[in-house]
Amino acid sequence: MKHIEFFHKEHFENNYFRVSPDASLSYYIDFFWETRFEELLQNHPRGFSDVLFPNIGYTYLVNLGTPFIMQLNEDRFEIKKTGFLPRHKCIECYHRAGNQIFGIKFKISPALLEKKINFSEYRESISPLSYLVDEAVIKKIKAAKTFIERVNLATNYYQQIVQNRGSTIYPVNVVSEILETCSRENNFSISIAAIATKYKISSRTLQRYFEATTSISSKKALQIMRIRKATAHLANSPGNFHYSLYGYYDHSHFYKHLKGFFQKKTLEIIKPHLALLEQLHKRSP
Repeated sequence: MKHIEFFHKEHFENNYFRVSPDASLSYYIDFFWETRFEELLQNHPRGFSDVLFPNIGYTYLVNLGTPFIMQLNEDRFEIKKTGFLPRHKCIECYHRAGNQIFGIKFKISPALLEKKINFSEYRESISPLSYLVDEAVIKKIKAAKTFIERVNLATNYYQQIVQNRGSTIYPVNVVSEILETCSRENNFSISIAAIATKYKISSRTLQRYFEATTSISSKKALQIMRIRKATAHLANSPGNFHYSLYGYYDHSHFYKHLKGFFQKKTLEIIKPHLALLEQLHKRSP
């Protein structure tokens, strides 16, 4: 059994814990999450998988149970302890009895405020990157009894990093502002040169900022945000969806963009759901 993001909304709402970060961390963290599969795995003892669309940023995974398998495009990785997961690729995670995972979904990691890191070096695979989080904090997170305890431990840890730094370093500040503004205004086709001029830097420098902080280029980051927002809108509220809200010329332009984000294997999995999107669009005014 496979659960597809956006289309199996109840699964992702009911079988995961998820909370937003404190306001002080909202520039850096999208949300904290944890699996709650006890009842689901009782009904499906052979396991199941979750298929996720590409996203910006990355997720730090802490394994609280038995090893699990994560697939990025065509490559599979066994996660035994911790892992840094680049989110710009298609993902399928295979779950079975004994699996329990705690995750922190980052827009931009606060680790950049205290360490010199270029995340573009880690965008092709899942890496342990244990130095991103203090080992003592990881041990406390694993020992904690509840999801909320784990969230509080991670929150306190990252708040101290942000506070000790005093103010956001410039590249992090620039990228954070661009991501937030473009998402809020649905402005995903803005010229990269125009953005660079606003911040009085070159386009090449802006690209370096994006790759170091998000692991991908500014164009790719904005286009991932664009297709995710458009797809979520159409899947959840087809009656008031219109492709022009997201800067697409017509529905074919949107549909072509959607298919372009999937590898062949993942595209086969979601073909019935793509057909559903087509039907939703045709029924909407």
